[in-house]
Amino acid sequence: MKELKQNRPLVTGMEEAALKNMLLERFVRYAKIWTTSDPNIEETPTSAGQWDLARLLKEELAALGIEAELTGHCCLVARIPSNLPPGVPVPGTIGFLAHLDTVCDVSGKDVNPCIVSNYNGENIILRDGVTLNPSTDPDLAAAVGKTIVHADGTTLLGADDKAGIAAIVSAAAFLVSHDEIKHGPLEIIFTPDEETGKGLPEFPLDLIKSAVCYTLDGGAGGEFEIECFNAYSVEASFTGRAIHPGAARGVLVNAALMAAYFAAMLPRTESPEATDGHYGFYCLMEIAGNHEKASLKLIIRDFTRSGMERRIAALGNFAQAVEAAFPGGTALLDIKPSYYNMREKIEEYPEILARLKEAAKNAGVDFHLKPIRGGTDGARLTELGIPTPNIFTGGRNFHSRTEWLLLDDLLAACSLVIELAAC
Repeated sequence: MKELKQNRPLVTGMEEAALKNMLLERFVRYAKIWTTSDPNIEETPTSAGQWDLARLLKEELAALGIEAELTGHCCLVARIPSNLPPGVPVPGTIGFLAHLDTVCDVSGKDVNPCIVSNYNGENIILRDGVTLNPSTDPDLAAAVGKTIVHADGTTLLGADDKAGIAAIVSAAAFLVSHDEIKHGPLEIIFTPDEETGKGLPEFPLDLIKSAVCYTLDGGAGGEFEIECFNAYSVEASFTGRAIHPGAARGVLVNAALMAAYFAAMLPRTESPEATDGHYGFYCLMEIAGNHEKASLKLIIRDFTRSGMERRIAALGNFAQAVEAAFPGGTALLDIKPSYYNMREKIEEYPEILARLKEAAKNAGVDFHLKPIRGGTDGARLTELGIPTPNIFTGGRNFHSRTEWLLLDDLLAACSLVIELAAC
């Protein structure tokens, strides 16, 4: 049996500049495509722009000689066959995954990526009164002399997750042009509607061959994530009794006020803006209604199952309190799981974490674990039996008008993909 030896590092200093330019060009092109997903649309994908990006990516992969299949629900699956010489054992397929959509919280239409080379450390004044301020953003202050990309202040940037897509496609281009880098079978997966949670129910598991997969959907360089929130969505429905306000005494049951009363009981100390680290939260997302009918949507998050059970029980108590305070009204809860903490299942495969650390060392990346205060498609994929840790991409301030990307971190993420792919 042959022994396989690869030269390290796989991406040499001479090639880094070309790879960095490729990453920047790809990212800017992808960021300009409007792929905002819509939680109020039932079908998958929830926006036409996700089809536009998926078709473009299929064409770009085909130009690299990589065959890809685009499913009826806009999931793109591509494969790079093993190039190992005869006699060398072929390992299981490794997958790399990113999502096509951007969040709807901030506009993702007409994104104008702005490139700042050799950042000077001063405030960056954007449109609509938006400012990137290094005095309140330590990562930005540390980016002096480096290249960053930001939006113009009217939209988000879309590094979540166009940066992950750019890293994966650029790594694929590098690998197919460097046949001396030996690797087993590889799989590239781009999914729709990660931000709405509607993409994974349509995930084509029957097409996937990966034994292990990595999402590229993280933040600052060197951050690796093997744990995330347990996540549930909650829809609360309130039914009251309507009548003319002039004749309301003893008759009116105000459903809109019931919804507001319920929302006011959500603990302020357990909100997203009051928590960090491993602390979970309740987060009100939408509220609407009138005297007769009202509703609200919220999400609840916790890293432990017991913590999630406590939150679900608390919501039941809040609903009972609303009914007690508004005789004749009803409060109903529809509570559904979105994804679970992937840590338990990933820890069943210690070799995955060991491989991540080895690849990070080879790529010159400072390895450190950080919990995801959110979730990725990797959490759902881990539930389905494919352990899927998450890798940084270099983006900061996701889901906001102050979102920006550090190009050096994106290069490190791309180099890491190459290292993970190589045998």
